[in-house]
Amino acid sequence: MAAARVLLILAGHPVSPRFVQSVCRLLGAGPGLGPWPTHCGLKRGRLVLSDGPFPGASTRLPLQRPPFCPFVALDQQQLRAPGAELPTNRGVDLGVAVMLQSSDQTVLLTRRTRTLSVSPNLWVPPGGHVELDEELLDGGLRELWEESGLQLPQGQFSWVPLGLWESAYPPRLSWGLPKYHHIILYLLVVSQESQQQLQSLSIPPVGRLRSRTGLLREAMAKGSTYLSGPGPDPTKPK
Repeated sequence: MAAARVLLILAGHPVSPRFVQSVCRLLGAGPGLGPWPTHCGLKRGRLVLSDGPFPGASTRLPLQRPPFCPFVALDQQQLRAPGAELPTNRGVDLGVAVMLQSSDQTVLLTRRTRTLSVSPNLWVPPGGHVELDEELLDGGLRELWEESGLQLPQGQFSWVPLGLWESAYPPRLSWGLPKYHHIILYLLVVSQESQQQLQSLSIPPVGRLRSRTGLLREAMAKGSTYLSGPGPDPTKPK
């Protein structure tokens, strides 16, 4: 089994959640939607979570899930059903999403291209998978660069973790058994540059661009209300 990207501290012991297990449920979440305050340790390439304080915990963040989370609804009968194909050789993966805010209070969103089979034309924050042994902030800044062409100057921004979101795809059991399972860490990155200055810093991205035409001109829009919720899932399959 691959190295655990999300590790839980349960009753003082480290536990690697299996792919089919709800992280929210393992941490003691009830039947509601949350949020549930969760103690976090932000490690290189790994997120450590617990419902109580533990050595190495650096922050406490709200953890939420959608009301239709398939990992809550999965039962043993479904797991044993003929044809049920769920990953058995990996745990819960780790993703990061960047809410980039300019000095004049605008927020960057990128638009998924219309040709994508999953959620075309959807506006999402830059984000994606965190690579093994990659710092969580570095992973977020890399995704920001790959998807928007923005490389923020060192020392010209501050950042703070916002919250955690348990994500599945497909997001509903009625759409099929889940193939992806992530805990997404949302980061608020506040730039010292204005919207116009950030637009001037953008160059053609080197990676998986969501929307190639007028990305920053379209995407830097007043969006302070967007920060009040978990937002769209940036780890949806490209």
